[in-house]
Amino acid sequence: MQIAGLQKLTLIDYPDKIACTIFLFGCNFRCGFCHNPELVLPDKPEKTYKEKEILDFLRQRKKYLDAVCITGGEPLINSNLHELLKKIKELGFLIKLDTNGSNPKRLKELTDKKLIDYIAMDIKADKDNYNALAGVKVDINRIEESMKLIMNSGLDYEFRTTVIRGYHDTEKLRKICEWISSLGKAKKYVIQNFIPRQGKLIDKKFEKIEKFTDEELEEMKKAVSGYFEKTEVRN
Repeated sequence: MQIAGLQKLTLIDYPDKIACTIFLFGCNFRCGFCHNPELVLPDKPEKTYKEKEILDFLRQRKKYLDAVCITGGEPLINSNLHELLKKIKELGFLIKLDTNGSNPKRLKELTDKKLIDYIAMDIKADKDNYNALAGVKVDINRIEESMKLIMNSGLDYEFRTTVIRGYHDTEKLRKICEWISSLGKAKKYVIQNFIPRQGKLIDKKFEKIEKFTDEELEEMKKAVSGYFEKTEVRN
């Protein structure tokens, strides 16, 4: 496991908590619109942090931080992730995990060991279009298994979709939400607006895509809000 980044403070990544974010290197997806290609494409990260550095930082911030967000890349590709999470929990922090949902077995191991307090799972697209946005062939059964596991975990969680013009619209978003709802009653769904960034995406064609307007996002939210207990837009 390689720790490739540390954001020392975030007020938005863990709802209602003051947190920091740890970025783990490596991912099994190749989403062209990914904002963190430096964590996905190279053979090795430009910079890494030793585990001791991270834990020492957390010890110094115990009075000021409530939680630690673990993201990537895809954290669950790391078979020894539980070791780091256990040490963070022992320091008294809440833990939020970001995942693409492709490894339900490892996700279950972490929830069974009570090493996660909040899960954010990305739902890339509806089933028919998943591979196109993930950039690889995805085992949809594993994605569904993760969704069901999360809904039945008893933990706080959110499902979220980054909406991209030309790939998502109101009808496609409704299709995604019907899929999620077919597996159980979900608490929270977040619609995230894709923000193009010049020179910082895996696939340059996404750099030219125009983001959705606030009005369009609100229309999407209105169309799917009935499927969930809570629906949010993040712009």
